[in-house]
Amino acid sequence: MSGPEVDEPALIAPVVAVSGVHHVAIIASDYARSRHFYTEVLGLQVVHEHYRAERQSHKLDLQLPDGTQVELFSFPNPPPRPSYPEACGLRHLALRVADMQASLTALAAQGVVAEPVRTDPFTGALFTFIADPDGLPIELVGPTP
Repeated sequence: MSGPEVDEPALIAPVVAVSGVHHVAIIASDYARSRHFYTEVLGLQVVHEHYRAERQSHKLDLQLPDGTQVELFSFPNPPPRPSYPEACGLRHLALRVADMQASLTALAAQGVVAEPVRTDPFTGALFTFIADPDGLPIELVGPTP
């Protein structure tokens, strides 16, 4: 065994029985550009789309194949997202892909640049990062070998 020993957690009933991720919310600076990216480039399915005049805001509900949803919002003049150096808070959105090379080829055909593919030293899975139109980091994670 390498590294320090870790005490096993006590087996107690969880306070909240979390069963998965329901959705992730993203605020876009340019709704049309981000809508195109998430629906046409990443291929997420549109579930609902609304314009909320009272808030001057679009709300687009998108769904991944496993049922997880992404809510894409637009608001007038949102502040920029602090990213580099990384700010405290949610770091990135990670999406599973079935075939890393096929995904990278499809993204490159759409003009999306990916970082070099790396291998997770703990799981052996391939991963890389791309960015959405506002620079939000999106990690692509391949299957674990």
